[in-house]
Amino acid sequence: CQPLDSPSSPPSMAADSMEIDDSLYSRQRYVLGDSAMHQMAQSSVFLSGMGGLGIEIGRVVITAVTLHDTKQCDTWDLGSNFFIRKEDVLSQKKRVEAVCSRVAELNPYVHVDMSSSALDDNTDFSFLRKYQCVILTEARLCLQKRVNAFCHSQQPPIRFIGCDAYGICVRVFCDFGEEFEVSDPTGEEPKEIFIQSITQDNPGVVTCMDNQPHGLQTGQSVVFREVNGMVELNGTARQVSVLSPHSFAIGDTAQLQPYAHGGFFVLVKTPKTYRFETIERQLCDPQVLTPDFSKPEAPLQIHAAMLALDTFQEQHSRLPSIGCLQDAEVLLKLTEEVNTTLRSKAPVNTELVRCLSRTARGILPPLAAAVGGLASQETLKAVTGKFAPLQQWFYLDAIEVVRPLQSLSAEEFVPRGDRYDGLRACIGESMCLELHKLRVFMVGCGAIGCEMLKNFALLGVGLAKSSGEVCITDPDLIEKSNLNRQFLFRPHHIQKPKSTTAAEATCDINPDLQVDAHLNKVCPATESIYSDTFYSRLNLVVTALDNVEARRYVDSRCVSNQRPLLDSGTMGTKGHTEIIVPNLTESYNSHRDPPEEEIPFCTLKSFPSVIEHTIQWARDKFENAFTHKPSMYNTFWQTHSSAEVVLQRMQAGESLEGSFQVIKLLSRRPGQWEQCIAIARLKFEKYFKRKALQLLHSFPLDTRLKDGSLFWQSPKRPPAPIDFDLKDSLHFTFIVSTARLFAGIYNIPYTETDLSEEVVRRILSDVKIPEYRPSEKVKTDETAKKPEQQKMPLSSEEEREAITQLLQAIAADRSLQMSPLQFEKDDDSNGHMDFVASASALRARVYSIEPADRLKTKRIAGKIIPAIATATAAVAGLVALELIKVAGGYGFDSFKNCFFNLAIPVVVLTEPAPVKRTLIRDNIYYSIWDCWTVFGHEDFTLSDFMNTVREKYGIEPTMVVHGVKMLYVPVMPGHSKRLKLTMQKLIKPSVDRRYVDLTVSFAPEADGDEDLPGPPVRYYFSRDGETP
Repeated sequence: CQPLDSPSSPPSMAADSMEIDDSLYSRQRYVLGDSAMHQMAQSSVFLSGMGGLGIEIGRVVITAVTLHDTKQCDTWDLGSNFFIRKEDVLSQKKRVEAVCSRVAELNPYVHVDMSSSALDDNTDFSFLRKYQCVILTEARLCLQKRVNAFCHSQQPPIRFIGCDAYGICVRVFCDFGEEFEVSDPTGEEPKEIFIQSITQDNPGVVTCMDNQPHGLQTGQSVVFREVNGMVELNGTARQVSVLSPHSFAIGDTAQLQPYAHGGFFVLVKTPKTYRFETIERQLCDPQVLTPDFSKPEAPLQIHAAMLALDTFQEQHSRLPSIGCLQDAEVLLKLTEEVNTTLRSKAPVNTELVRCLSRTARGILPPLAAAVGGLASQETLKAVTGKFAPLQQWFYLDAIEVVRPLQSLSAEEFVPRGDRYDGLRACIGESMCLELHKLRVFMVGCGAIGCEMLKNFALLGVGLAKSSGEVCITDPDLIEKSNLNRQFLFRPHHIQKPKSTTAAEATCDINPDLQVDAHLNKVCPATESIYSDTFYSRLNLVVTALDNVEARRYVDSRCVSNQRPLLDSGTMGTKGHTEIIVPNLTESYNSHRDPPEEEIPFCTLKSFPSVIEHTIQWARDKFENAFTHKPSMYNTFWQTHSSAEVVLQRMQAGESLEGSFQVIKLLSRRPGQWEQCIAIARLKFEKYFKRKALQLLHSFPLDTRLKDGSLFWQSPKRPPAPIDFDLKDSLHFTFIVSTARLFAGIYNIPYTETDLSEEVVRRILSDVKIPEYRPSEKVKTDETAKKPEQQKMPLSSEEEREAITQLLQAIAADRSLQMSPLQFEKDDDSNGHMDFVASASALRARVYSIEPADRLKTKRIAGKIIPAIATATAAVAGLVALELIKVAGGYGFDSFKNCFFNLAIPVVVLTEPAPVKRTLIRDNIYYSIWDCWTVFGHEDFTLSDFMNTVREKYGIEPTMVVHGVKMLYVPVMPGHSKRLKLTMQKLIKPSVDRRYVDLTVSFAPEADGDEDLPGPPVRYYFSRDGETP
């Protein structure tokens, strides 16, 4: 970090030819794309103000950056700036000096320097000309206006962003100049959509195949490809006018040839120009984003209140005093005066103004994190022109956090000289203590997990001295690709466990935290660790997971144990938060996302039409040959001690599960590198030549279906066989990567020289390719099923063949051990992605499908979820705000769920879904949170159970089920005898089971009606609920 008090030009990350370090940036590349990444590398940003908000922006900005600040580190800063340490305060360091090296360390490719010169009314702003974007935080409005006017007047304009956080209110303002061109407003990848028909008319109407929605808007343009008949359309772009969700008009097609079949269209991304005004011009008629439609007037109300706050500072040279009622009334009067000058206005919100006055000196770290994430995304837009910018103001308040605290005495909020003073000014001492003694369980320590831990550290959640605790668990190790957004990790942490590393980093930020780190998965197998007793000690659970299954499981444990759950997730620039509170809201499992569509097997096997099909096919080939078969082979030989024993049993006529596949692998087992190359060459022949020849033999190009239409028409593509050519780099890569993978599973050594073209060429010259004869027995591939779905009876011929092969293998003393490979997408040296990318690209060539580059192939094959730190920071901040409300035991009305997409940008806050209460009968209701209980003992019978339920809950049980086992169903023969049996005998619990949850149905009001459902009935095997 260099000081920059003499304005010199900041060196940019690299020149045009910059190579992007994919192992570090791959997840972010999928969000921004390469051209935006290159633009960032050549940009530099000036960021002023190293408070809680400035540091949130500074650590996410991935461009050369100058950090500017004039203040000294103060104890107060420890509660909002996670890069300032106690020793920085004691040694009276400047804030910018304390944070500069820590920001630089986050991003090795980014140049970071610092400045602590004054930035005020006397400053000459010409030094700002070398920056593409200027961001001011903690700057007074008059300074923001002057800097903004300077930036706006430059040619080309310097993009300006102003951010402020005062207590419960935050704002972001953007001005990117008179004309700001955006190359891609949404960032969504356009889909290829197949065509059913195109009319020959004016206007011509296009209908999508299988009523697929096209997702277009009138005025957008699409480009056509591979249309048969109306060939003039191919390669041309046409403006659309939408007629229905699956049809649109494209102008005159009457003069074109009639449409025959096939073809698809893709949306053409068109650049869009946005116009901005300066702060000065926007003040009395602001263009605002509305995040919460339950209070649509809030943005304008906060606008007026924050302008009045600035006037208050002009007049008094200070912010309103904490807890001072007099100052609040002065601010209220100023807000009313400001409001009269505004062209677009809302009635003054008295409560909001008073809360702002009371908290203006404080900071809510999660609110700074949420708005910091949004502002960072705007910075990336400013320097890349990717995604639609914010026009022009974003306002957010957290009044729900402080509303219940207004009656507390002023003493609650006054500073006490510790790191929590900024927070205390907002939520008071009692609430701070509630946070200190929280016991939180967080599942997952990836991107969201790191952000949540930072929020816990700043809020003082789970302090040792208050008997609080944060328990975290994650089985994963740190990979290089995690570093660009899991900000507690550094390069020297690679291959260390995420949870223990994150725990250490969190305690660096706040040493008073009690963090207990585990390396377990949370699933049924670990219920002995994460037992009901474990949950009973918790106040709340936070999920930081990346899959639905795990969320569902954690949710079911929270419902069963009546614990609040805070869930969130991100995908690219999108994020969501969901707050689940016992007896108030629905749970995560109350709603189900539609399952992901699977690609039909016959499409993968014979009829791929888009690149996703060939990538999935290559990934399946990897899985089958290099993971599944070796695992099955090893399992077989763990069960059967030796080849000789298997031979004896087979000769005796026994059929052994899996023996034929295993013997086939054993008999073909290569012994040296040359044989691996030969296998790879034969695979090439089979995959990219013979399969195509066979399909064309079975279905020649002129084949017609029963209705007379062509067999080979869109979306089916006819294959074209490929002849092997070692000079083609794709062919070479396929051979070498396939051979390497076979060598890997068979533990065959090879050297670097073995991978060279001359060695491979020499080996290949000796490989004999048998002549191809098409097979006559072909089933219509349309209905092909996966092999494991059909068990073929084996002929005695095949059995004799297998025994011969086994005899030969024993004679050759072949190894009974293989090494299965787990697909690892992020290691470029292992050949896994080389195989998948080359196999997919060759198959795409066979079927004339537009190929995908390696990056896209890796994303699809590795099922990579695009991720960027801006969205992760925002989502965790929003969750941490809700955590304060949960800790305070707030009512339903105060909670907010959020969905956002920072790309467009849109932020939507909504109330959670209220819990549904189901009527059983006669005023007896239940919800997902209810669980009735019955305490039994050793001699407690089923009949006792039924009577207890009737007496305790006033309703007659008719049927009792445990999991899938019916304990008592009156109509079943012999069930009435069970009433005398003990529950112990009927359920046969394992030794450590304290209880079971039983499903009980109840008698309907009228005979002949359906039995009525009810909540689960928890039966404890002993009176005190201890293990029997």
